[in-house]
Amino acid sequence: MTSQATSPSDEAGLETISAVLPAGSTIHAWIKASHGGAPGRLRICVDGELFATIDASNSDEFQFRRMTLERGGEADFSYDPVTTELSVLYAFAQSHVLEEGIRLLHTGPANAAPDISGGYHFRPPFGWMNDPNGFGRFGGRLHLFYQHYPHSLRWNNMHWGHAISDDYLHWKHLPVFLPPSDEFAAQADGRGGAFSGSAIALPGEKAGIRIFFTEHLKDRIPEEQVQLTATTRDLVAAEPAELILPARPAGLDLTTDFRDPYVFKGPDEKWKMLLGTRDREGGVILLYETDDPSAAAGWTFLGILHRENRFGMTAAECPCMVPLDGPAKDPSTRWALIFGLLTSRDPVTGRRNMTLATVGRFDGQRFLVEFEQELDFATDAYAFQAFVDDAGPIGIAWLANWTDISRELDMPTAMTLPRRLALQGGALITPPVSGVESLRQRELDAEGLLKGRTVDLANGSVEILLTLREAGNVFRLDLEHPEATLAVQASDDGLSIPFSVANAKASPRYIAAGARPSTIRIFLDAGSIEVFADDGRWTGTKRLPGFKGVGAARLIAPGGNIIAAEIWQLGL
Repeated sequence: MTSQATSPSDEAGLETISAVLPAGSTIHAWIKASHGGAPGRLRICVDGELFATIDASNSDEFQFRRMTLERGGEADFSYDPVTTELSVLYAFAQSHVLEEGIRLLHTGPANAAPDISGGYHFRPPFGWMNDPNGFGRFGGRLHLFYQHYPHSLRWNNMHWGHAISDDYLHWKHLPVFLPPSDEFAAQADGRGGAFSGSAIALPGEKAGIRIFFTEHLKDRIPEEQVQLTATTRDLVAAEPAELILPARPAGLDLTTDFRDPYVFKGPDEKWKMLLGTRDREGGVILLYETDDPSAAAGWTFLGILHRENRFGMTAAECPCMVPLDGPAKDPSTRWALIFGLLTSRDPVTGRRNMTLATVGRFDGQRFLVEFEQELDFATDAYAFQAFVDDAGPIGIAWLANWTDISRELDMPTAMTLPRRLALQGGALITPPVSGVESLRQRELDAEGLLKGRTVDLANGSVEILLTLREAGNVFRLDLEHPEATLAVQASDDGLSIPFSVANAKASPRYIAAGARPSTIRIFLDAGSIEVFADDGRWTGTKRLPGFKGVGAARLIAPGGNIIAAEIWQLGL
């Protein structure tokens, strides 16, 4: 992916983006008319000759335009900034995009990705991102779709972004997969769009994906939220969507929340669908199924699979369900049902919007809970979505929390490191995928850390490993951050991430109460910290303000409590 700077055109007042592009290149552009009444216009010349013009009518939202260059050469994209706003411009070769990704030619100051040196978390190439959608392996590659608004670093009308990977860590950005319909794109201020969902492989085909998503339009009567499905056979662009669930099930006194379809194969080998909603008591997860082998139609409501009404929550969000310790069709296999508790607040710690993992047995219609635990004690691994890959279930989450969101402030975000899910010692563990070791570039001064010296962490993209002499030994690792007070601490109360920012009214207490870990693995990156204790038995993820890394670390521990340490500089 390559950026191309905007430069003044030879014609007075015009701005031009230039790039050498091969014949057959597909161009995606989002333009709109600037305030003033004149239509927006983007002019495309190839080797100095006018090839085409793209117009945009007056609208509050950017309008998507697509075209193909029939001949290659020096392509100039020119527009008058007085009459036209150009948000995003990229090019790609349809026949090679899965190998090469897109070539980004232009973003504006409002939607440009932050310039982060050495970052290794997944970030969009431009604009806003939240929930992962349709995370899975299709056509031999890993695909990550995600909630996306291309035109600013704030949440708004939802699109689906798209990227692919061979190893969970190195990603190629693909064209925006699912823009809102023209009707919804014209709805300003987040009133409509393609909300969260999931994906399955098209049965009986070498390549092909069926996606499921919630179409949302605020104040639409009788249903703000309905469920749609669409397919793609080229793995790049979605075909027209079809409505599959036009209304909430009757007779349950549900609110208008009805969203986030997660589709998976049940133990009876029928397709199941989970949906999040709420009633007057709290969060509710609905269960549907279909006999259709392609999952395209025939969805029948089976009933309420699970409910949760603690912590003052409203809707259950982004449910997902995966088998943990055996094949789906084995009745002894335990399943994890994971979902977000929207607006929840723990009165003891002040943490908000928590995520629960419930583990039990699932027969295709009923889920019998055996135990539950918090997915992440620092709560910034939200909208977790998992699927069963060749080596077992893998999940990923949005590295943020709705508590931090503001309509007035830009907040570019990232995804968490992908994580394995497994049962170990009667608990659900969620360690990072094994491939993260490939990010290690060179060792830093771990001996200085053990001796209590302040250790420089270069650009802050590092992995720190601590081994305790005995489980539960106390220590504190202070981390110097330009905008926050930050540490990782083990005490008699448990494992915690002490965190605060200046002028905050109060900071939640991010703690795994009672945890007594033996090993601590800490991943630091610009804008984030992820802590995995005892192979992910306790996991804590926290978004950090700004996009500068932790600059230094200092370990404070009674003599002999920490017997080994490693620090690795990380990078892609």
